[in-house]
This record gives sequence, structure tokens and C-alpha cells, in this order.
Amino acid sequence: MGFYLDTRSSENQSNGRTPFGYDMVFSSAVFLFLFLPAVWILHTLIPAKYLRARNILLGIASLLFYAYGEPIYILLMLGSVLFNYAAALLIASAAQKGRDGARRTFTVFAVIVNLGILGFFKYVPWLVTLANAHTPLSLPVPGFTMPIGISFYTFQILSYVLDVSKGTADAQKNCFNLLLYISFFPQLIAGPIVTYNEIREQLTCRTVTVEGTARGIKRFLFGLSKKLLISNTAAVFADAAFGSSDLTGALAWAGAISYCIQIYFDFSGYSDMAVGLASLFGFRIGENFRYPYSAVSIRDFWKRWHISLTSWFRTYVYFPLGGNRKGDARTVLNRYIVFFLTGFWHGANFTYILWGLWHGTLMMFERVTNLGRLEEKKAFRPLLRLYTLLCVAVGFVMFRAPSLSAGFSYLGAMFAPRAGFSDLGALLTPYAVVVMLTGLILSAPVLPKIRERAAASGHAQAWDRFEYVLCAPLFALCVMTLASSSFNPFIYYIF
Repeated sequence: MGFYLDTRSSENQSNGRTPFGYDMVFSSAVFLFLFLPAVWILHTLIPAKYLRARNILLGIASLLFYAYGEPIYILLMLGSVLFNYAAALLIASAAQKGRDGARRTFTVFAVIVNLGILGFFKYVPWLVTLANAHTPLSLPVPGFTMPIGISFYTFQILSYVLDVSKGTADAQKNCFNLLLYISFFPQLIAGPIVTYNEIREQLTCRTVTVEGTARGIKRFLFGLSKKLLISNTAAVFADAAFGSSDLTGALAWAGAISYCIQIYFDFSGYSDMAVGLASLFGFRIGENFRYPYSAVSIRDFWKRWHISLTSWFRTYVYFPLGGNRKGDARTVLNRYIVFFLTGFWHGANFTYILWGLWHGTLMMFERVTNLGRLEEKKAFRPLLRLYTLLCVAVGFVMFRAPSLSAGFSYLGAMFAPRAGFSDLGALLTPYAVVVMLTGLILSAPVLPKIRERAAASGHAQAWDRFEYVLCAPLFALCVMTLASSSFNPFIYYIF
């Protein structure tokens, strides 16, 4: 089936090509040494007073960035932007004239079209395959590839249209500004999901400063290091475990923990790079992670993990469904709907759906048991963190598994283990051990605490300088890593 890309295994990416084409990922040489320097230099050469020219440059650069992997789908994105540009203007006009029925009609139509496009490319091949497998039908399975980043930019477009419909955002009259909002390359492919109101003023008024540029470079390099040095190392352990035909208990647990490290440093690394890149061009976009593995409950975890997606579903699904305002039974149903959709959004696979429902069930468990009352008691926090980490690890096993049966089999190896160490020992090189331990340490909010203590003792500037100095060896290590590998896809590129 041509549409499905499984970047959960890094082995199938070794030739440097995905079904999308040769994508210009942030962790590629062509992006680091050609695209980014060229765009930044050109942007800097344009005087700040010519902001429109800077926007045009960024818009063109973003389209080139997207077209590098699969040129044909740039037409889909452009068509989507033009359709929603017109839809928002019609919605705003209807609202201004007091034609509420027309406003709702235009809004519903826009939502159906956007979700229809997303559903067609993301789910139709999977649904056809299921129909062929479980019915007498023998339908042809579409062989098209899924447009990269379609889930992210579709949700951004939907947030814009819905905000215009609710009257919380003005319709953008400049089509190019709307295009830049949707296609801005730092967050185009894998988020964070930026709402229109977050960036609206920055499209027409922003400032690039030396300090902001320096912080952006540092943030980008830290994110690049997360991806290339920590996530890719953890991926070796995770791939060995999830691909093993002789899975022992030790290897199963090592693989589960490794995947937790891999996906966190992969996705948070991408988010760090997106925030840093945006800062280079004067934009400020929100944080997407706040040390989720230090959470003391699943509810707390979702306040820290993929914050932009959590916020999107809360604002545009949970609250419109009634939230927790319509009684306990409706609250339970609303939350299960949200977590079902959260899982389904991630991909066309029952493993994602089960992962979402697992988190929904845990949220209900915490609500029924009133587990939150223990979060304020320091004595219980270590146990609560252990409970949360265990639940998250179990969920990520299913998230990573290629099928439900494979996921349950893997969980069986974890909780009904067979003795032995299999080939785990061969992977434990000194470098890998150091990197994995570093990943475990940095999964906790160690750096923020160090910064706080440095500020309290009057050494904030010294620590800040140390972080900038650290960028040089980290970048050197990243370059050496790039030299030994041809392609470094991000896990969330498939979503």
C-alpha cells in the first residue's frame, strides 16, 4: 500500500528516501548548509522597514522547502489556502451582515472540505484495505502517497476558519499573509500547531534582534542535538527490540524505555528547532513540550506533551462538545471522543486508536479515584511519577507497534518475561550508554533548575555564556553524525 510511511523504524529510511521524495528535513546537510543560510542571509539583507518583502521571501522559501520532497502536493496546499481564504471572507461577511444561518453553512462546508481532504489522503487507502480484508469486496487500493505535514497544516487552517466564524479572529484580507501563516517552513511539517491569533500581529509587525537571533541559533542547535545525538541513538535500541524475533524481558523493557527517549527527543527536538528557526526571522511561537516525563498524572502529562495539539482539541472539539459542563456521563463521553480523535489523528492504524483510548481511560480512572488530590503531597510524587511513566511507556509500546497483535505480544514480553539478555549486550557501547543516560537525565527538568539556581546565586550570565560555548562542540558532534548517515527523518513527519 503506497500511502503508508512507517518511520517508527529507522531501518527502512537508510537509503535516504521516503515515499514523499528526498525531503529537506532540519537534520539534513542540504538544509543546514544551503537552504537555511541562504534564506537567513537574504532575509537579513532586506531592510527591516520592508517587512512585506521579507514576508515574500519567507513565503517563497517555505514553498520551496515543501516542494523539495513532493512538488505536486504544493498545489494541494495552495488550493487549500485559497479555498479557506475565500471561505473565511464569506463567513466574516455573513457574520457582519447578521446572516447567522449563512455563516454556519459556510463554516460547516469549510470544515467538511478540510476534513474530507485530510481523510481522503490519510485514511481512504487504509479503509479500502480493511474493507477488502473483512468483506467480499475487492476494491483497488489507492497508491498515492500522503502529503507530508497535511495533518498539521489542516488543523492550522481549521483553527483559522473556526476562529473567524466564532468572531475571535478577523478574516485575513491579504491572501499572501495567510499563505505565510500556513506554510511558514519552521513549523509547516510537524508543528507546533500555531493558531492564527498567535501569529497574526507578527505577520505585519515584528523585529529581528541580535539577542533573539542568538537565542534562536542556540535553541536550534540544542534541538538538533536532541535529534541526532540522543533520539537517533535511542532508536537503535528501540528498533532492535521491536524488530527482534527472540524478545526477552530485558530487551523488551530496554526497547520500551528507549522508544520513550527516542520519541520525546525526536519530537521535542523538532519543536525546539522550530522555535529557534522562527526566532531567527523575528517570530515567536509557543512551547510544545514542558518535560512531560516529570508529570505526576496522565492529566498532567497531557499538559506537558504536544501542548499545541492538546490545546487544539480542547478548544475546537472538547469545549464545543460541552466539555465538563453537561454532567459526568457527558464529560466521560466527550473525553473519550477527544482521545479517540487524538489517536486517530496520528494515523490510519488501530494501534494509534488504542493508544488514544488508553490515555482516555487513564484520565477517567484519575477522575473517578480523584488521584489529583495526591499531587500536592510531596511524599506521593515519586510514586505518582512512576505510575505515570509506566502508563506512558505501555501506551508508547502500542503506539510504536506495527499492529495490535504485535503490540500485545510485546507487552506480554514485558510483563510475562522470558529470562535472558538476547543481543542487548552487543548494543551497549560506552557511547550509547553515556548518551542514553544523558537522555534519561535531560528528560527531567534539570536545565531549568540549574538556570534558576544560577540566577539565584548571581551567575545567570555565566551559565548563559556556558550554554552558548556548548553549542560549538554539540554542532561538531552533529556534523560528524550527519557525515555517517544519509537520512534522519522525524517520527512526526508521517502525521
